[in-house]
Amino acid sequence: MAQNNQNGKMSREEAGRKGGEATSRNHDREFYQEIGEKGGEARNGSNGSSNGGNNDGKMSREEAGRKGGEARARQRDN
Repeated sequence: MAQNNQNGKMSREEAGRKGGEATSRNHDREFYQEIGEKGGEARNGSNGSSNGGNNDGKMSREEAGRKGGEARARQRDN
């Protein structure tokens, strides 16, 4: 099963599985807790952005609502 492609190379799925198994053999629970915390910090936007760290160019609903309200208030004031 290590070589399931016609050209003799292993698939990405199998490479990932084998890498994950090797990592789990070489690291303990503390390692996984540490990388989980780092991933959580990155995912939650520890960079201070208002869209929760979402770097896909889209703003959060909260930010969109705030900007829309501000624009509407400016329209009424003119």
